[in-house]
Amino acid sequence: MELHEIEERLNFWGFPHEHWHLGTIGNFPIDLNPRTIIVTWITMVLVAIFALLATRNMDMKRPNKLQVVIEMIYDFVKSLVHDQIHDPVKAMSFLGIALTYFIFILFSNLLGLVPTLTSPTADLNTTVGLALCTFFLFQYYGIRYKGAKHFKHYFEPFPFFLPINIVEDLSKPVTLSFRLYGNIYAGEVLILVILGLLPTVVDFAGGFIIPVVWLGYSIFVGCIQAFIFTMLSIVYVGQKVAEEH
Repeated sequence: MELHEIEERLNFWGFPHEHWHLGTIGNFPIDLNPRTIIVTWITMVLVAIFALLATRNMDMKRPNKLQVVIEMIYDFVKSLVHDQIHDPVKAMSFLGIALTYFIFILFSNLLGLVPTLTSPTADLNTTVGLALCTFFLFQYYGIRYKGAKHFKHYFEPFPFFLPINIVEDLSKPVTLSFRLYGNIYAGEVLILVILGLLPTVVDFAGGFIIPVVWLGYSIFVGCIQAFIFTMLSIVYVGQKVAEEH
């Protein structure tokens, strides 16, 4: 069975297949993927519901399960931020963004494991958008805390290193976006392949072992990729706001 046939059978919600064409800028078409837009909104709603339920009626003595989860995530991301950004004021100013990154990307990665849905991060447009946010954020934080001195590092250790340093900064959103996209998209394709092979694997342990093992591995990869993207974003910001010695 072809992959597009499997996708069509799993398209329970009737997501449009054709992109929405909004015109062109120069020779570049401006297209929107309706499926990605829909699942992105679903992700945002799920994140909002999770945050509201986890922070509602918080109790320091007898926390509920969701409160414990959100506190563990908060402490985990906070430790990452403070390890890379040593100034407490600078660290706390970026903590909220880093926490949002981790939770949103984690939910996005895991949404594709729900039958009939797909991950927003399996679309390159989403990961490029997130990576560009990181690019503008570390430029913003560098200018905010260093002013014009932020651009000094482009000329170090020697002025003729300027092109190399610029390319290095420009490569950061490229690697961020393709790393996240490649891992999540590949995972979803392999899930489709497994589903296409179900008539074959059904004879092996009732068709239970292979899908479940891959599902567990996909959850692991989704968590790791959320961590890597968030961690690298923190590192990039930390590099820009670090004091020179």
